Amino acid sequence: GIHTGPVVAGVIGRRKFAYDLWGDTVNVASRLHTFAPGGGTMVSEVVSERLKGRYRLVEHGLVQLKGLRELRAYRLEGKI
Repeated sequence: GIHTGPVVAGVIGRRKFAYDLWGDTVNVASRLHTFAPGGGTMVSEVVSERLKGRYRLVEHGLVQLKGLRELRAYRLEGKI
């Protein structure tokens, strides 16, 4: 899934380094992914507003994100 917002990013590890992201934005994107049809991409309403006019979006409706909140999701269909 795709969502936008603040995140915390950083490199962790001492011998083997890994770059990672944390925060609500990352969790929302991950939970949105669970609603995507095979090979599909779900986006939040905030992202859909930024993509309007350039990408085809189909409203999926309100979804309850496990352990988080309810939000309106859209299926990304491709470029216009």
